[in-house]
This record gives sequence, structure tokens and C-alpha cells, in this order.
Amino acid sequence: MSSESLEIAKTRYQAGRVAFEKGQYREAVEQLSRASDLLAPNSRLAGEVKLWLVTAYEAAGRSEEALDLCEQLKRHPHLETSKQAKELHYILKAPRLQRPKEWMTEIPDLGAIADNETNTRFTVKPSSSPRQMRPEPEFVELSQVNTKDNRFIWIALVAIGLILSGLLWMGLS
Repeated sequence: MSSESLEIAKTRYQAGRVAFEKGQYREAVEQLSRASDLLAPNSRLAGEVKLWLVTAYEAAGRSEEALDLCEQLKRHPHLETSKQAKELHYILKAPRLQRPKEWMTEIPDLGAIADNETNTRFTVKPSSSPRQMRPEPEFVELSQVNTKDNRFIWIALVAIGLILSGLLWMGLS
């Protein structure tokens, strides 16, 4: 395999991963399949690409192809690839759980709306509870503030000094 085809395979592999992460599963399958075709089948990178291809197949609704490829990967010579394939195969074979309908949110198909219906205006019904307003800050007239020294600071400093000197005296004795 030439270094040029290896670079092309890596580029397609990255493009497939990006497409998968964006939810473009058919594009991911296509890119990952092309990358896989360019790599030596028993290489570590080919195993990694094919593991991603298994998940892309499953996401694209091609479960049988995902299971078949996963079966092949369980016998891959790279130990980590075969281990991950076995774990992935176990997950793919697990029974599907039924979810109650009230757990699901149905998303309407917006493609069925005619163009003239997209200009529909919606009115917002005001809520029945009054809005919580933030209280306005009060401004204080500085000429009204008592700025005389009330000697509290001096009393606190003397108390702290006495406590520290008492602790120091007890520590030295």
C-alpha cells in the first residue's frame, strides 16, 4: 500500500467520523467504506475504521450488515479491535427495550407544510401570574450618612491583639 493511498484512507476515515458525529449516517457509511477498501484488512487502522463502520451501519438502520461486519471483526488479529468487536456485538444483539409512548416526543414533519402556511402568525397568551420585577436599587444621599468613628474597629483590633498575645504567651510557657 502506498503512502498516498494511506493518506486518502485517513482523510476519508476522518470525514466519515465527522459525518457520523453530525448525524449524517449514510455519508459516514460511504466514507468509512471507501477508507476501509484502501487499507490492508488486518491492520490496526483498518480494524478501527471497520468498528466505526459497524456503528455507522447500525445508525443508518443497516443492522444485518453491522452484525455481519462485527462477526468478522471478532476474529481480527489486532487484540484491541477483536475485544471491542466482541463488546459491540454483545450490545447489538441485546434485546430492544420498549419505551412507553408518554416518554417519547413526536416531532412533526415540517416538510409537509405548504409554503403559504409558513407565514402563519402566532400570538402569545400572557401568563396569568404577574411578572416578577426586580426591585430598583435605592440611592443613598451621602450627606445623610453618619461618618463619625464609633470606635468599633479599635475595640476589635485590641481584642484580636489580646487573643494573639495570650496564645503566644501560652505557647511559650
